Amino acid sequence: MNSPQTNFKGKKIAVIGEGLEGKSSASYLRKQGAEVTILDIKQGKDYLKDLDKYDLIVRSPGIKLSKIEKLVPKDKITSQAKLFFDLAKGAIIGVTGTKGKGTTASLIYEMLKTSGKDAYLGGNIGVPPFEFLDKLNKESWVVLEISSFQLQDLKKSPHIAVVLMITSEHLDDWGDRNRHESLGEYIDSKRNILRYQTSSDFAVINRDYPASNESDIYAESKVYFVSRDREVEEGCFALGNQVILRANGKEIPIIDTRELLLRGNHNHENVCAAVMAAYLAGVRIDSIKKVLKTFKGLEHRLELVDKIDGVEYYNDSFSTTPETAIAAIKSFKNPEILMLGGSSKNSDFSELGKVISNAENIKAIIQIGEEWPRIKERIKNNESRIMIIEGARDMRTIVAAASKIAAPGDVVLLSPACASFDMFKNYKDRGQQFKNEVLKLKSEIRN
Repeated sequence: MNSPQTNFKGKKIAVIGEGLEGKSSASYLRKQGAEVTILDIKQGKDYLKDLDKYDLIVRSPGIKLSKIEKLVPKDKITSQAKLFFDLAKGAIIGVTGTKGKGTTASLIYEMLKTSGKDAYLGGNIGVPPFEFLDKLNKESWVVLEISSFQLQDLKKSPHIAVVLMITSEHLDDWGDRNRHESLGEYIDSKRNILRYQTSSDFAVINRDYPASNESDIYAESKVYFVSRDREVEEGCFALGNQVILRANGKEIPIIDTRELLLRGNHNHENVCAAVMAAYLAGVRIDSIKKVLKTFKGLEHRLELVDKIDGVEYYNDSFSTTPETAIAAIKSFKNPEILMLGGSSKNSDFSELGKVISNAENIKAIIQIGEEWPRIKERIKNNESRIMIIEGARDMRTIVAAASKIAAPGDVVLLSPACASFDMFKNYKDRGQQFKNEVLKLKSEIRN
């Protein structure tokens, strides 16, 4: 293993990628006395032509590793994630998986904070860890959401490694710039979160998906399993409306899943992973329970906006694929008014169409955007059972249409299954407009 890079004074360093993390890396390294140049594709196709003149190359997560390795020796290439693991004081909890990283990492962070620990949240979730590196001490806890691209060339593992579901979703249509070479490379990258652990470390692994479950062979650490549908000998599981923790010969009931504000069975596995990781970090059970009873989820991800006259309005604008929309739809037994459609990602809507056609609780669908006709042709239903509302051109009209037909006990769900660029700037803009219109609706009713 190469020795850690910790002295940057006077070094000529290239930071590749001018995104949030790239800018953060450049800023930190300049403060350490390095001569930093940011290189970005916006500068032209040949922006990487002179890499050999630099002492160190700092790769941002979106930059394909194999592309850089063709141009300079591997020992010259690093990343903010690699440097952070070398430089950070305190303990790191790393969270990775195909889905659920942000929710799980945020839950763990809130549990640590509620328990009174010096806690920080960063990584792929939006805050580059260099932003709080100087604040850390030996008592600090850092929760990092780590993507496969950040893990790909990592040579250290966190003290507590959390491996959520690993599936082949998201491997297609990523474009040449940041696509993995194969499913095998993707899974192998994820397993770096475990590969360099020691017997004094801990691993929390999801048992419900083969690629995750089989990852334990790479861990020298103490392994705990989590599941949302079966018991585990040591770990945390959700079964029969109960989340139960088993560790060190104890069985501890944590919460009735019906008390969770996080909706959907898919979130039960994230809850179990967070409970297990927080417990291993020394968080008190009462702090764990308190967070689970109050945590509403991440913005734009099955987020409860408000309850108005008995109707719950959920913002799941982050749902840009049929798979995420299906998970959202299955999260409720209440009558649902769905908002579906948007711009194209060349998705296959066959399974979504089947789920909608067979669901008995879908009351109405309000169409959004250009992909609606392709979704509609996959829905085989008796139109007297599901009301289809078409022609809405903006979010105000969409929310108004939903509110007119909603009755107490109904759920209004924005989970479009599509991208947003035909009508909105991005999924965040779509979700924010939805939230704004719901809050206006509440204000109008009160007045």
